[in-house]
Amino acid sequence: MSRHETWRTRRYWETIGGLLIEEFTAIKLNRSNGTGKRLIDGIVVPDAERRIQTGGTYDFRSKDIIVIQTKNTRLGMYLMGQAFFSREIMRRFEPSSIRAVAICGAGDPQMEALCAKFDIDVVVIHDSEE
Repeated sequence: MSRHETWRTRRYWETIGGLLIEEFTAIKLNRSNGTGKRLIDGIVVPDAERRIQTGGTYDFRSKDIIVIQTKNTRLGMYLMGQAFFSREIMRRFEPSSIRAVAICGAGDPQMEALCAKFDIDVVVIHDSEE
């Protein structure tokens, strides 16, 4: 995550608490079959102890989780796709529920309406809020 993204993810996490796992490897690199590494900017386990973990592993089975993808730019299809598919990728870990959140530096009414249709929460955190 970049310096433009980390503080936004943490700012959002401060409002909900729990465990924040930054840069979670949801899919490992496997060169032999052409699978690329897939990172999720943040995963929050709201009911866990309040702390930050970087990478590593965690047993998400039967837990409520929030997957977060963050960009410092205006909400667009790239971020929306990351949020949507991060939720889908995390289903393999069998959590009891998954909420998808797209954090961005500026909103876009058309894209926000589309996110709402697919149950992706949009959180706008402007640069001036750093």
